[in-house]
Amino acid sequence: MHATLTTTYTDTRADALGWCLGLPPLPALAERTVELGGLTLELRLLGASHQMLISPVRGEDAPVSETVACVPGAAGPLPARAATRLGRWEYEFTALTQGFEDAAFVARVREIVTLAGGHRYGLIGQYPGLPYAVTAMVVEGCGAGAVWSTWHTYPQECRIVNTRSRAM
Repeated sequence: MHATLTTTYTDTRADALGWCLGLPPLPALAERTVELGGLTLELRLLGASHQMLISPVRGEDAPVSETVACVPGAAGPLPARAATRLGRWEYEFTALTQGFEDAAFVARVREIVTLAGGHRYGLIGQYPGLPYAVTAMVVEGCGAGAVWSTWHTYPQECRIVNTRSRAM
């Protein structure tokens, strides 16, 4: 699902992203709810960031909330890797920031747009007036849990932050 975000692109930096578990739902510029394997997953684009909310359809377990965003005072630095237990959930997170030359950056953003835009459970937000500034998410079922990937692009730096998470 494609969404044109109704906000102008803010000149943020890849290094400004933080990571936080357990935040309540934040105001979203675009969102998509998916039911997959007994779970309700809310993919939420928060401007230059994302939030994923996962809860069992029957509501017997506490939900998982992952936020990758610039949330002053609420988020710690973006870790390369993290793993923890959240109630019954085993949660894992990885992040990779890559820099590109101009042409390679454009090509990679196009690949991300094609992948997320064509994915059955994808959500991609594009900023008006800046074609290579996107935030994209895809989610898939994995056993009794879910796996999701996100991409945050920064055209002014030619950098892309890619995260991959799993809650089982």
